[in-house]
Amino acid sequence: MPYFDVASAAPLHPVARQALLAALDEGWADPARLHREGRRARLLLDAAREAAAEAVGCRPDELTFTSSGTRAIHSGISGALAGRRRVGRHLVVSAVEHSAVLHSAATHESGGGSVTEVPVDVTGAVRAQAYADVLREDTALACLQSANHEVGTEQPVAEVAEVCRAAGVPLLVDAAQSLGWEPVPAGWSLLTASAHKWGGPAGVGLLAVRKGVRFAVQGPADERESGRAAGFEDIPAIVAAAASLRAVRAEAAAESVRLRALVDRIRARVPALVPDVEVVGDPVRRLPHLVTFSCLYVDGETLLHELDRSGFSVSSGSSCTSSTLTPSHVLRAMGVLSEGNVRVSLPAGTSEEDVDRFLEALPPAVAGVREKLGAPSTTAPSPAAAPSLVVDALGRRCPIPVIELAKVIGEVPVGGTVTVLSDDEAARLDIPAWCAMREQEYVGEEPADRGSAYVVRRLS
Repeated sequence: MPYFDVASAAPLHPVARQALLAALDEGWADPARLHREGRRARLLLDAAREAAAEAVGCRPDELTFTSSGTRAIHSGISGALAGRRRVGRHLVVSAVEHSAVLHSAATHESGGGSVTEVPVDVTGAVRAQAYADVLREDTALACLQSANHEVGTEQPVAEVAEVCRAAGVPLLVDAAQSLGWEPVPAGWSLLTASAHKWGGPAGVGLLAVRKGVRFAVQGPADERESGRAAGFEDIPAIVAAAASLRAVRAEAAAESVRLRALVDRIRARVPALVPDVEVVGDPVRRLPHLVTFSCLYVDGETLLHELDRSGFSVSSGSSCTSSTLTPSHVLRAMGVLSEGNVRVSLPAGTSEEDVDRFLEALPPAVAGVREKLGAPSTTAPSPAAAPSLVVDALGRRCPIPVIELAKVIGEVPVGGTVTVLSDDEAARLDIPAWCAMREQEYVGEEPADRGSAYVVRRLS
């Protein structure tokens, strides 16, 4: 069964498995002790730190192992903000950061700090000038991911780092998605990553803090990992994480070329095979193994189940796969369609045959979901009737409000309007996206007794 979800978690790399098993026998002791077993454990820990630091591009004494990538982000942000509290309490993040960054920002804001979100364009990328425009004298820290975890768009890290350096503001880079493929461009002040994203074991994160960056550890003091990560080090997992990082980076140059060609094939073929599909993210400046697309008139969760039954493991940022039933904050910030969202992230070794079989399985899966939901088979105009219509989709979740809109748009004359009543947060994103795809005019959102009223004018 092809596993196409390495952006969530990659299978354990063979080198990681070998290193983990070997370290279980050699690295179980306390590396802080001076006896023979402790010294052996310390040697393993130091060697792992040197290997990881080389891949990151920092000094070994600048790198800390944490219990997860999320823990690294939380500790990095809180430590940098505390270390620069005399400068101010202003934090800058992009609108498409990982939820771990946004949760840290929310905590900072609730504690009296201020946060500015930098917007992105329709591909999910920020502009360096947008960071320059919001940096202030009281800005303590700026954060930017190296590449987006949902759509694969790579960010202009080097340009933003230069802007931050000129303003005297440290830049924290979340490199979780890209570190296994390539080094992060120079200029960052703090860097975080997570081993399970590149084929290491879960439960190992990296936090690198450059020398000279003011940093004050938050929480109770601990003597381990320079005081930046409390608790006993999981040396076997750390050794496996460092070994697998070195291994995947050695394979990355050749594998990225091969996977990029496969992703290009998916990007080109999906819109040709499935009608009403929007491929999102930057088509060029992106991770080599990841592609995301959204399908009109499709329930994302149902589509993922259908693909799973067909033998393909994929994921989604769709509102319908979220426990909160709200659109992905990444897709919302980009202003693209959220319904029927599918993220395909290919593992190393994926074959052309696997990709071809996925492309064969996708069209019937989408068609089956659309048929179950009663989606319109065509959006061709029907004879004109009333100059305006109201569609009551209250209490109905994505993609039903858009399906009902598509069914009736042909029943109003050109210039007429359809008003969709909906209390689903996804409608705020998906109705404008539908208008752009179907070349109709999105007039805007109006208040209603329940939910909102979304007004669409028929243009053709």
